[in-house]
Amino acid sequence: MPLVSVVMPVHNSAETLGASVRSVLTQTHADVELLVTDDASTDGSMDLLEDLARQDERVHPQAAPEQGGAAKARNLALTRARGEYVAFLDSDDMWLPEKLERQLAFAVEGEAPLTFTSYYKVAGDYTGEACDFTPNGRVVAAREHVTYRDMLVQDHIGALTAMYDRTVLGTRLMPDMPKRQDYALWLSIMREGHPARGLNEPLAVYRSGRAGSLSSNKLSLVEHNWALYRRHERLSVVRSVGALAGAALHSVRKSRI
Repeated sequence: MPLVSVVMPVHNSAETLGASVRSVLTQTHADVELLVTDDASTDGSMDLLEDLARQDERVHPQAAPEQGGAAKARNLALTRARGEYVAFLDSDDMWLPEKLERQLAFAVEGEAPLTFTSYYKVAGDYTGEACDFTPNGRVVAAREHVTYRDMLVQDHIGALTAMYDRTVLGTRLMPDMPKRQDYALWLSIMREGHPARGLNEPLAVYRSGRAGSLSSNKLSLVEHNWALYRRHERLSVVRSVGALAGAALHSVRKSRI
């Protein structure tokens, strides 16, 4: 049974943190280490994490030396990873109980170092637990295969479902960007020619429309996508414009569904 290192950044998430942590600890694949970085929370999140760590030795909380954002918080956790696989979960989302078991089997069968799954998208005020979750909300389906070119137009990988094989890729840190750092990580892996495969089973729960969510303002993502294309991926102006146009078209089509 491979050890899975689960990376979780936390900032003022006391209201949802417990359910997120429990969704990791109650996985049918129990060989996990939950690496949590508290990014200078002021709502008691760190106290809650320390209490959860006393209850289960698989929880490993760490306080960031200063507030540095999601990328730095994730990277502090990533540098402590010991597992053969690395998976990601934010402190306001959840996994369904068989998520890791199903995805690990899928990753081994498909020989893909980067995998992801479908997930449920529910209202931000959802307060249930993963173990009691009944199918509701919209399902964001995972594509079976995703290419680097596909990903330039649209990020098809939900970060709460992503998992990479550390024995193949090594420890991959996220670029220190205010937004889209997870997107940049997937692109950097795929740019090297590594395949990404999607398991079309909804195995996680994403709370949408949350106040302060980094992805809540879609228009602001245009600026950050441009920076990603030009500075991180080093695309030409023409190719960057084409990628933005493709992303805009995809967004319009998606809004009509």
